[in-house]
Order: sequence, then C-alpha cells, then structure tokens
Amino acid sequence: MADQSIPEARTPKTPRASGASGASETALNDRVSEAAVNEGISRRSLLGTAGATGLVLGAAGGAVGYAARPAEATPLTSLGAGRVMFHGKHQPGILQGLQARGHVVAFDLAAGAGRKEAAALLRRWSETARRLMAGEAAKQDDTDVARDAGPSSLTITFGFGHSFFARTGLEKQRPVSLDPLPDFSSDQLDKARSNGDLWVQIGADDALVAFHALRAIQKDAGQAAKVRWQMNGFNRSPGATAHPMTARNLMGQMDGTRNPKPADNDFDQRIFVPESGSKDPAWMANGSYAVVRRIRMLLDDWEQLSVKEQEDVIGRRKSDGAPLSGGTETTEMELEKTDKAGNLVVPINAHARITRPDQNGGAAMLRRPFSYHDGIDTDGVPDAGLLFICWQADPLLGFVTVQRKLDRGDALSKYIRHEASGLFAVPGGAAEGEYVGQRLLEG
Repeated sequence: MADQSIPEARTPKTPRASGASGASETALNDRVSEAAVNEGISRRSLLGTAGATGLVLGAAGGAVGYAARPAEATPLTSLGAGRVMFHGKHQPGILQGLQARGHVVAFDLAAGAGRKEAAALLRRWSETARRLMAGEAAKQDDTDVARDAGPSSLTITFGFGHSFFARTGLEKQRPVSLDPLPDFSSDQLDKARSNGDLWVQIGADDALVAFHALRAIQKDAGQAAKVRWQMNGFNRSPGATAHPMTARNLMGQMDGTRNPKPADNDFDQRIFVPESGSKDPAWMANGSYAVVRRIRMLLDDWEQLSVKEQEDVIGRRKSDGAPLSGGTETTEMELEKTDKAGNLVVPINAHARITRPDQNGGAAMLRRPFSYHDGIDTDGVPDAGLLFICWQADPLLGFVTVQRKLDRGDALSKYIRHEASGLFAVPGGAAEGEYVGQRLLEG
C-alpha cells in the first residue's frame, strides 16, 4: 500500500481481548503505530484488520490476521486491506472486478448553480474520494460509519449527464456520443429515476464502507446539487467461492462470461476514448461512457421455467455457463450446430447468441453490474433485478447496437423489464493535484 497520511483523530481504540491486560493493549497500539510508520499503512486500515481478539500476527505487506485462526487460513478481514488508487489514467470503478456492495446516485444542480459551483463541487468530491479510498476520514464532518475499517477496495467514479452542459454553459463541450439513447420497445422507463446532471458510482467490498462514501458524497453536495435518484446494489463477496469465477445474477445465470479483457488487443479502443483522433472533445481523453439501466427481473415467471427452458432462453448451461453447443464456459459457441432432429442446439433467439460481438459488428461493452432487491410488494412479487452498468468508448457502437438487436427478438425480454436509464460521460482519471472534470470545467 502506498504512503498515506494518518488522521490521529480517527484512530480507534483497539478492542481488548478477553483476559488481556491494559499493558497488552498499550503494547498492541505501540506495535500498530510502528508498523504503520514502517509499512506506510494507515492506522485505520491496520487496526481494522487486527480482528476481534486485538492481537496482531504481523504487518508485513499489510497482512494481519486473527491469533485464534490457523496459520493457513485467510482472515475475512483481509478484505479491508484492499486499496484502489484514486489518481490514474482512468477513473477507478471501471477496470476493477465486481464489488460486493454498490451505490449509484444521480444529482441535479440546484437552481442558480452553474459552472463555478459545479467546479467547486467536483473539487470537494474528488478530495473526499481520494481520502476515503486511502482509508482516511472525510475532511469535513466525518460520520465515523467506516471507523475501524480499511479501504475495502472502495472506488468512487464521477460522470456528467447530457443536461449538465446546458446548466453550466458548456454546450460546445458536450460530446456527440452523449446524445440521448433511443427508445426501445421493451422500455418502461420512470423519468424520475433516469438521467441527471451528475452521476456517482460507489463500490466497495464492505457495506459500511460503501454507505460511508455515499453519505460523504451526499453531504459534500451541500447547496450546489440535490439527489435526483439513488439505487443500491450487491454482488457475491470476494472469497465466497472456492476459486474466482464469473458472478451469477438473481436468475442464477452466470453473467459476464464474454466480458472484454484488458489483455485483448482491442480492449482500449472499445472501452476508452483515445487521447487523439477522436470525435470526442479533448477533456474526454482516457474516459469512457457509462450506460446505467435498472432492469427488473420477473422472477416469479422465470422460476416457473424448467432448467432446460431457462438454458434455451440464455443459450448456456445454468450449471457452469458453458454454451449449449458444448465445452466449457470459455468455449466458443457453435452457432450452426444442430441436434439429431436438425434443430439448432443454441436457439435462434437465445440471449447469448444475439449478444455475441461477432453477431453485432464487433460491438462490445465492459459489463460491471450490481444485483438489487428493493423489497416485496403486496402481491408477494419481489422488486429485484440488475443494475446494469456497462462501459464503452462509444455508446452508439456498444450498448445501442446490441440493445437494438435484443429489442427485435431476445427470448429473455419476456422475463425482464427496463425501468430506468441513464447515459453519462465519465472523463479520464485525475492526475495528482487535479480534480475529476477539471479539464472540462477550467479548460
């Protein structure tokens, strides 16, 4: 972990082990202080991973465990030590893997607020994001919700909606790629829960750390902006499976098998706006476009299908994500393969067939969704589904191309409903000493 400042006001008291003396507690704090200095680890994250016994096994590399655990076990609290850097070529929250807890929130600038107020707000937000992602307290009025916890791989990402540019007098800097998404036949969109001037995505491997960030961002908005809508999501916790594997959604299907990978030769050109030669304005260099859709899953209808029927809808085996044409999860799908009766093994309207890049002119997007569950209505129907978030260099060539094809005959469309939508321009990462969006707001 990189060096970071240690806010003494945030230093928690270490929980005292059963039967431990005051001298033991003092010795522990001395060892924690020495380790933090030697290893560059914040006292908050180190103490947060010390465990309920309060006994530190070792601080080398930030690895701290429970004294009562076997040496070969990995303590769950090791999740808290994960840290993502705020400054970089790209904003955090795009290239990282799925996170256990997430919040997405859109803001509208307050009446009378313009470019000056927006710049001040992004400056505050960026500083808060930098501090919280480093495991530090918020600069002003920290709520202590994340006290005792490490950074927990917290990421905070900022974007601008179509309406932001008129509100700030920056219409000439609005990217063509930010033109509103077209209407789709499956849309049943709630306008109150769609779009917005500003968008913030928060992710972490700990629910309290994620909420703490959400609350800090909301408080930072002050009188400059008000919440337009906010949604909460979750994924499987890291370490919940025997080995890393593709996540499952609330339909029980593996979701994200064919995600583009950074190792792909064309990954950057598909996901990020280039530094030169782009139709987008210069301030979007190394940025990306986020499409956000709240997709309700009609789980009662879906769960009435047999496993075979569900697999035909998706085009993949439910057990391991392999294509119905055979092989493993990563095996190329044989689109023309037929059974003994001459029928296509992968149905013509199967979701996985329609969404393949080679069936859409190479269109690809980096999916980074969260599942959501917002309760059960009076009829016993769960309000649950997917907070679909995808990233691409050009939404017309990414999301729109694929969604238009799905709109014409996807077998899955019978079991889902698109209820909210947004498109946001997410600029590149902030360099040291910069805030996100500075090149737009001060250019």
